[in-house]
Amino acid sequence: MSFIATVAAARAVVAAFAAMGLLWGTFAAVLPDLKAALGVDEARLGFLLLFTPVAAVTAMLLAPGIGHRLGRVALPVATALMALAFMLPGHVTVAWLFPLAMMCCGAGTGLTDVLMNARTAELETRRGLHLMNLAHAAYSFGYAGGAILTGVLRGMAWPPGQVMGMLALIALLLAALTWERDGTVHGLKRPEGGGPGLGPVPLIGGGMVLIAFLTENAAEGWSALHIEKTLGGSPGEGALGPAALALTMGIARLAGQGIVARTDPFALLKGGALVAALGSLIAAQAGSPAMAYAGFIIMGIGASVIAPTAFSLVGRHSSDEARARAIARATLLGYCGYFVGPPSLGIIAGVFGLRAAFVFAAVMLLAIFALVPLMRRAR
Repeated sequence: MSFIATVAAARAVVAAFAAMGLLWGTFAAVLPDLKAALGVDEARLGFLLLFTPVAAVTAMLLAPGIGHRLGRVALPVATALMALAFMLPGHVTVAWLFPLAMMCCGAGTGLTDVLMNARTAELETRRGLHLMNLAHAAYSFGYAGGAILTGVLRGMAWPPGQVMGMLALIALLLAALTWERDGTVHGLKRPEGGGPGLGPVPLIGGGMVLIAFLTENAAEGWSALHIEKTLGGSPGEGALGPAALALTMGIARLAGQGIVARTDPFALLKGGALVAALGSLIAAQAGSPAMAYAGFIIMGIGASVIAPTAFSLVGRHSSDEARARAIARATLLGYCGYFVGPPSLGIIAGVFGLRAAFVFAAVMLLAIFALVPLMRRAR
């Protein structure tokens, strides 16, 4: 199947991934302005962000039941709610209200995440295609686009509320593209009388995704502050930090779309973790924005393959009846890293500095080497 035909087959999930990337790329690039509006330091900002995963995890736990009830409109509704939620944080200037706004963002993201990954795994199996890299590439390109557009708007002195509102409207348009005539995600609900168990595969795969997203999203979320505060860069240079990482990951994932079918997935996981850890250490030791960009690019090349490969392994080694629930469980565990990463690195940055936060990210990436042999045995 040609690349264009593959994109057409995955249109709905590609749009959902792109919308999520756009929204979080905007948030990462506008974070310095949100921090200034709230009048808090890195440590307190990290604490305020800790409330986001509470809502996200709750939504992920409820996502299979919600998705089952909504049927074929589940993904469009979830994506639209996520876009609307991201209009809120930019209008908050009181610190105690900020966690409430971010909890809405977390809930919308958690619900969408489970549904779009489960739908991607279902399409992979039903149509015999490799789609995870393509879908996650859409997230990366959306993230880069959101970060770049936000940098331009910040340079024009747009306030955070207008920036996030404008990008949320674009995400709403993408939500409309997630509609499918046969878009129901099957297997979200456990069959009556039990059904096959999930086993350890989703837990191990979810652990890999957790590490990938913890380091990836933490780097995306704090790279702008690292460049602006630690290295003295401008707002435009700061916005290029998450954009450079996301663009690299998007390009690498598109390239990996063809490579993944011809490469041992376990070797791919270990190689990706090693390269990403090296990039994180370069970013930690950077003396200029240019050196930090180099670190983020290397980190993006390595990190790009970890989450899609782990999700594909979970889907491939689960039964048809249990696949959606296995992906949902792996997503729940994995995206704890997605949400816990930024506040965790924020707390480390507040105590030890932003350089130490990126060293911590490198150490976490090397833990992939311990999970690969466990996945080999579990499958």
